[in-house]
Amino acid sequence: MTALAHERPETMSEAPAEIVNVPDLDEVLWQAWKAMELPEGYRAEIIEGAIEVSPTARRSHGLITNRMRRALDKFLDGGEYACHQDVNVIHNRKAWIPDVFVAPEDTEPCGDEDDMGVRADSVHLVVEVVSPGKRNQDRDRIRKRREYARAGIPVYVIIDDYDGQGAVTLFTGPRPDKADWEDIHRVPYGTEVTIPEGPAKGFVIGETITGPKRG
Repeated sequence: MTALAHERPETMSEAPAEIVNVPDLDEVLWQAWKAMELPEGYRAEIIEGAIEVSPTARRSHGLITNRMRRALDKFLDGGEYACHQDVNVIHNRKAWIPDVFVAPEDTEPCGDEDDMGVRADSVHLVVEVVSPGKRNQDRDRIRKRREYARAGIPVYVIIDDYDGQGAVTLFTGPRPDKADWEDIHRVPYGTEVTIPEGPAKGFVIGETITGPKRG
C-alpha cells in the first residue's frame, strides 16, 4: 500500500509536461481541415471552432452569385483589385469560402503561410448568398457574420432570398473585439444598396443582381 501511494504522485507529476505539448483546438482543426479529401460537390470551412462541410450551391444560388461576380469584375476592371470566387479566406487558423470577395487581383503576396488561401487582411469585401435550410441561413447570418467581423473585413454583404420577400443586408465598421458591426443596413429586394467604401465603393446592388422582390 505504501509503495502504491508513493508511486502514484510520481506518475501524476509527469502529466503537466505532456499537457503542454497538446496542440490547441484551432491547430487540430487546421491540420484536420488541410488533410481532408472531400467527394466532388462538397466543401469544408472552419467556422467558430468547428469544421463545417456543405454541398455546392443549387442553381438559384449560383445564378445570383455569378451575376454578382460578373458585375463586380466589370466595375473593378482596369484596377488592381478583382472579384474572386471559390478561394479560401484564411484568418487565425480559420478558413472560409465566401461566395464572392474582393481582394488584389494578384493574390500571390496575399497568401497565408501554408498557401491554403488568401489572408483575410487582404480582403476588402465579402458577399454571401444565403442557401435554404436553417443551418445554412444561420451560417451566413450569424456565424460568418461574427467571423468576418473578428477578421476585420471592412464590408460584408448578405443577399438573402429567405429574409421576408428577399433582402440585402450591408454590414460595415467591423468590431473585432465584439464580433459585430458598427453599422447594419438592410433593404428589401427592389431597393438599391451602394457599397460605401473600399475598391468597390460606388458599386450598386439592385434587381439586376438579386432579381425582383419575392412573392
